[in-house]
Amino acid sequence: MTQIESTPKPRRNVELVLLILALAVGIGANALVGVDREKAFDTDFWFQSGLLTAAALAFHLVLRIRAKYADPVILPLVVALNGLGLAMIHRLDRVGEDTGNNQLRWTLVAMAVAIAVIWFLKDHRVLRRFTFISLAVSAGLLILPLVPGITAGEILGARVWIRIGPMTFQPGEIAKITLAIFFAGYLSSNRDLILLAGRKIGPLQFPRFKDMGPMIAAWLVSIGVLIFQRDLGSSILFFGLFLVMIYVATSRISWVIIGVVLISAGGFVASRVFSHVALRIDGWLNAFTEEVYGREFGGSLQIVEGLFGMANGGLVGTGLGQGRPNLVPFANSDMIIASFGEELGLIGLFAIVLMYLLLFTRGFRAALGTRDAFGKLLACGLSFAIALQCFVVIGGVTRLIPLTGLTTPFLAAGGSSLLANWIIVGLLLMISHTARGPVDTTPLPPGQEPGASKDVPAMPLKPTAAPGPRTSPDAPTEAVRQL
Repeated sequence: MTQIESTPKPRRNVELVLLILALAVGIGANALVGVDREKAFDTDFWFQSGLLTAAALAFHLVLRIRAKYADPVILPLVVALNGLGLAMIHRLDRVGEDTGNNQLRWTLVAMAVAIAVIWFLKDHRVLRRFTFISLAVSAGLLILPLVPGITAGEILGARVWIRIGPMTFQPGEIAKITLAIFFAGYLSSNRDLILLAGRKIGPLQFPRFKDMGPMIAAWLVSIGVLIFQRDLGSSILFFGLFLVMIYVATSRISWVIIGVVLISAGGFVASRVFSHVALRIDGWLNAFTEEVYGREFGGSLQIVEGLFGMANGGLVGTGLGQGRPNLVPFANSDMIIASFGEELGLIGLFAIVLMYLLLFTRGFRAALGTRDAFGKLLACGLSFAIALQCFVVIGGVTRLIPLTGLTTPFLAAGGSSLLANWIIVGLLLMISHTARGPVDTTPLPPGQEPGASKDVPAMPLKPTAAPGPRTSPDAPTEAVRQL
């Protein structure tokens, strides 16, 4: 007999109210920008606002149909951030530029792809079947910018773009998703081996050398990105993604120690061998030196001008449209945080950081709630990818760490980043739908693993070494039981 735990509330009405507030934030910011440019409430304003509203409500409707138990806070947070980004990019457009409208087009495409993910992906656990396919796809995506004929060449010192007709695309943004799927699939399948084997040294247990293969591979991938693509930010992101996922899978601090040693050694060698890394570090340490400030390549002009802009904003900012953020190079992409810091001030910047913090915590909450190891690792990895990206970008703009080429999620101009991050949102919503939905406690048919989806074919049980019950690695979080 089927037994269902107390049915949770879908909370879609709460999401709708929050979504209206989020649209008011984004559209209101765009209206304020229009007032300053004497283009308030013109045809373009209503057209852009209507498109964003229609896309957001369509997304909400799909969640009501396909994922009614999904987290009600994630979508409004992302829509608010995306709307603020659109307003600032429109505000920074010079005469003849179309970056704002291009960002709006990418927003609609990205939301459509995320809707497709939710509509066609009935269960996130299906992705576990594609563990090693995801690895192959990741390798292909990272190699594409180096392939003659489709590479866009070196842009701003990095080789991370490919050219598709008149536009460029960054495959590495999609690679962070496929790498997260691979890491989640591999670690959830090999968790016992990684946990039980190894040598204990004092209070720490270190893995066997042959079990360190995945970490060595992740390290080599990050170093390869740094060497061949000259992209420091993506290198940090890929290795950090794996490091946090293996820590979540094993709870072993020894893996973190090994990872920090590897990345420190790689970073030290890179700073001595590769000039672009050395220039970035020099520009960070000696930003206010006249020679470094005026240097054409690897100089600190961006950092210093951004710092002065944020200082000009003070506590409450100059007001949207009232500052001079366009004095900073790449104010609508790499330095958009400095643009917001100047015009919204410290309070406005803290509000943006708080929205990111809420987004991370809702992603981690979905990871805690889901009942399968693959979903836990995938949700943690995807949430951490956005968190690490924000830390690297904001840390670079505020001179906490060296500046990198990563974009601020949902805010900065960049179609490939926007597409990848909206796909991440779609996956997190599906995982949270599984985590927050009612739990079916129907007795499992013979041969089917606990936590497996009814739509996923059952896997054969492994023979036990001795008679008696065997505890699954996921036993503390399993909600499916034999009655």
